[in-house]
Amino acid sequence: MASPRVAPPPQVLLLLMLLLLLGPRPAAGHGGKYSREKNEPEPAPKRELVDEFRMEKLNQLWEKAQRLRLSPVKLAELHADLKIQERDELNWKKLKAEGLDEDGVKEARLAHSLSVILAKYGLDGKKDAQLLSGNSLGDGAQDDRLEDPRLEKLWHKAKTSGKFSSEELDKLWREFLHHKEKVHEYNVLLDTLSRTEEIHENVISPSDLSQVKGEVLHSKHAELKDKLRSINQGLDRLRKVSHQGYGPETEFEEPRVIDLWDLAKSANFTEKELESFREELKHFEAKIEKHNHYQKQLEISHQKLRHVESVGDREHVSRSKEKYAVLEEKTKELGYKVKKHLQDLSSRVSRARHNEL
Repeated sequence: MASPRVAPPPQVLLLLMLLLLLGPRPAAGHGGKYSREKNEPEPAPKRELVDEFRMEKLNQLWEKAQRLRLSPVKLAELHADLKIQERDELNWKKLKAEGLDEDGVKEARLAHSLSVILAKYGLDGKKDAQLLSGNSLGDGAQDDRLEDPRLEKLWHKAKTSGKFSSEELDKLWREFLHHKEKVHEYNVLLDTLSRTEEIHENVISPSDLSQVKGEVLHSKHAELKDKLRSINQGLDRLRKVSHQGYGPETEFEEPRVIDLWDLAKSANFTEKELESFREELKHFEAKIEKHNHYQKQLEISHQKLRHVESVGDREHVSRSKEKYAVLEEKTKELGYKVKKHLQDLSSRVSRARHNEL
């Protein structure tokens, strides 16, 4: 006789019903449509940091500069200087690989060039109050200090003479600021060269390396003399213009172009070469004016962005950042083109001047 079937306890029946209703559990990592994995938003992808430069040491300098209180315009100027430094260093690496810099002169010049950039923008550990505190664009903000009693006196005389229109005063002010910048660059180069000479004197080097350093120092002393001559010529010009006003024969507006044209007229150019150089200077001046325009817009955009970040909503801030980023990139690009063009033109004039000596 078969034994009677015993019914399972109610708790077991309830558990079996629940298992049937819920179905099999999904495998780990493959959640169903109600799982946490399917309903929580995916984390935003991490933004990869894009290096500004191909050389790591220049990226480190750029990151350091961004931590300092440099104005957006100064950062853009530094970016252009570092781009040119990188171009020159990469070209030198190719030459070295081909055995074309055996004496090491080009390498030493590049090292000195980088040290000048570090000093110019306060990246060498020395604080440069002029660069860290100034947001001036040289756009006619006539309350900026010229930091030279002679220049202050000349500027005051020109302002009160009645010989200048407002446009001419703006033009003259740009010339004064350009002269001030030339003096600053001269002082930076002089200070850097002095420190290089101290190292040169105190470090015992192999005779061949010592000769290389000597050649570089000689080259930089010649550059200093050229800069000092340009400063003296510029000061004479400022004195003349401040007293007499602008004459009808004025051909160029931008100070850097005026300097180049004055040097070109005293260089060993033929008439045809000088005329060709004049035409190129006109193109260069247009490029500078375009760069100046973007510099001004960048500074205005920077001020607007700071205001929006303090009072605006997220969408407004995002749009302002996008506009600022576009302006910043365009200013960097134009800054590089201007500095490269200036470098090329200066080299041409320098070669022509030295050929006649």
